[in-house]
Amino acid sequence: MRSPLMSIDWNAFTPWASLAGGGMIGLAALWLLHTNGRIAGISGIVGGLLRPAPMDSGWRIAFILGMLIAPVAWTLVGTLPPMIIDADFPLLIAAGLIVGISTRYGAGCTSGHGVCGMSRLSPRSLVATLAFMTSGFITVFVVRHLLGGV
Repeated sequence: MRSPLMSIDWNAFTPWASLAGGGMIGLAALWLLHTNGRIAGISGIVGGLLRPAPMDSGWRIAFILGMLIAPVAWTLVGTLPPMIIDADFPLLIAAGLIVGISTRYGAGCTSGHGVCGMSRLSPRSLVATLAFMTSGFITVFVVRHLLGGV
């Protein structure tokens, strides 16, 4: 049985890199808002490509390409951290569908509400972010303490 105490993997504890990454995300969201008047919510950006408006697809495609190219560009200056996914394919598909459906019901995703909406002091984003975080806390508690998972 695992110890009930939490332990920190100090090799994976990277507060400065995390702070820099968060700052870059914030600056990118601010830049998009000030240059295009658009919110950097991924579900809204991708959703806008599914029903494109005239003259609206270019920036959306550039944004998504930037997200896809960034890890490739990173490999030019360093190595990517190892990706370990402890779930089988059907579970990943189900999780993706649940997230996709939830972003439609919640009128946005965690990036849109948590980063952009909270910075604009949006009451709707505050409620959505509280719901995301609460759901995450409950899920971790149930999996780790009630179901005995890792």
